Amino acid sequence: MSYCLNPNCPKPLNPDNGRFCLNCGSKLLLGSRYRPLQAIAKTGGDGYANLAGRTFLAVDEGEISKRRCVIKQVYLDRRTNAANFRNTALKLQQVGQHPQIPALLAYFEPEPGSNSPALLVQEFIEGQTLREKLAAEGAFNETQIRQLLNEILPVLQFVHESGVIHRDLNPDNLIQPPGGYQLMLVDFSAAKATSKTNLAQKGTLIGSVSFAAPEQLLAQAVGASDIYSLAVICVYLLTQIEPFDLFSSQAGISVWQDYLLTPVSQQLSRIINKMLVDSVPNRYQSAAEVFRDLNSGQTLTKSAVKSVTKSLVPTWKCWQTLRGHYSSVHALSFSPDGKLLASGGADRIVKVWDLQTAREKASFSGHRSIIEALVFTPDGQKIISSSWDYTIKFWQLVNQEELQTIQAHSGWIKALAISKDGQILASASSDRSVKVWDLRKNAVWLNFSELENEIFSLAINPEKSLLVGGSSAGEIIIWDLRNSQKKVKIAGHDRSVTAINFSPSGKLLISASADKTIKIWHLASGNLIRNLAAHSEVINSLSINREGNLLISGSDDTLIKVWHPGSGDLLDTLAEHSAPVKAVAISLDSSAIASASQDKTIKLWQFH
Repeated sequence: MSYCLNPNCPKPLNPDNGRFCLNCGSKLLLGSRYRPLQAIAKTGGDGYANLAGRTFLAVDEGEISKRRCVIKQVYLDRRTNAANFRNTALKLQQVGQHPQIPALLAYFEPEPGSNSPALLVQEFIEGQTLREKLAAEGAFNETQIRQLLNEILPVLQFVHESGVIHRDLNPDNLIQPPGGYQLMLVDFSAAKATSKTNLAQKGTLIGSVSFAAPEQLLAQAVGASDIYSLAVICVYLLTQIEPFDLFSSQAGISVWQDYLLTPVSQQLSRIINKMLVDSVPNRYQSAAEVFRDLNSGQTLTKSAVKSVTKSLVPTWKCWQTLRGHYSSVHALSFSPDGKLLASGGADRIVKVWDLQTAREKASFSGHRSIIEALVFTPDGQKIISSSWDYTIKFWQLVNQEELQTIQAHSGWIKALAISKDGQILASASSDRSVKVWDLRKNAVWLNFSELENEIFSLAINPEKSLLVGGSSAGEIIIWDLRNSQKKVKIAGHDRSVTAINFSPSGKLLISASADKTIKIWHLASGNLIRNLAAHSEVINSLSINREGNLLISGSDDTLIKVWHPGSGDLLDTLAEHSAPVKAVAISLDSSAIASASQDKTIKLWQFH
């Protein structure tokens, strides 16, 4: 079964291979990859219902093995905003390198302005929780507690050195894998990234109350709070009694030793009691200190980490290289259903690739010079291409034939843009004109001619009311298609604007330039919001996904970069091409990236 992640869905169970919930219409695949199978637990409860999130068993359909994973919902309050969550997620990537901590496979921020939860995707760990082990085998003895501490204290030290407080240590979050492997510390959904500034700030009340340190109950958790929680776990395992029942309100202390079935040594009692001290300054300050006292002065060595670093989503790896063009590839376009990819370039051929088999499906010849741009029509039935031969050609996929050739420009055609509904096509040429075609009438609708400079890039907004062009002089020109007038000109780049896109909402403009920068503009005001500068050479192409949270850029520096346009964060750098990258594209469902290069290849990238 597939399980709907929408917290308000009345009937979340769905068929195995569904893509949308039959009851509420929500997407069933998280990130076009992770399929929830069933709800398995709630996190952050124990009195904190406002922050409680659900935990789901899921399957990673992006892996051939379809490995199991865990999806955790994290509700953000006014203090834990999206930026803080993102910072914590980046820390969890580092923490997830430890062999006793599940790797963080992905994270997803909530939609801006929504009350939906953030989401973490982690490795699924097989095994028995310590609570389950206690129920099955009875109270732990001193030897077992010492083994527990010696296995977990190095992990806790690593977590704290990585700048993270777990904040929810309890017997359910320590798992004993089968086969005698070391304990695993899981469920970092309540974790908090630390810094010198936010350590002093009052945080969020979160975690399991009965195992939480006093300062954590005041929403002021520190690293030593995890040490306190670990001591409470030890006491619980030694006595089989819930922590609240071991606290004497009259004496104001834990009386756990009175409930021991088997006595423990004075050394272990002293260590546990120091871990349980209410006053943070008088408690152990680090896991390394506890380890040293437990092991007669032995120093805690730095923990080993996984040999292979697992990165956050979006992490992309090349899964296929398409070879078939005889020269540089300059243009790419995904079909609307994401099953096909069209490409064109200096060999004057349009190729269509079946992405399920990674094989060539069709090939169209007819242009007499370099193909600079191509687009699929929204119905996926036709491809439109433009060339240095001054022509625009329409190709029919079903019959694999040329439908029409239009020659209305007197110079090579650098850019094409098609409206979302496929009714409007715009073309820009070296003849310093931009033509807007009404495809329903198969005729030029608007003609912006005798422009000051050549237009190198084009985009049409979602409402079909605006056409934007990037010029060879570094300017962005906006035309109002409703009254056929030039609306405004934005000057901001030092060199030609080589690529331009609207955000999915149509409120932002994103431009790339030969000046090696990407700029994000507020359309209504023309104000520059962000300047992204990570490429070392000319940027040739941009592509943004339908959700607006992934921006892809390709450059002469041979690199593809993946950005989060909202924050400006550089998420990934893809480096497999051996020559300049001339075109990039991202599929509508965000599951695949394609890149084309002067090295004559097309590379397909997927989540891994």
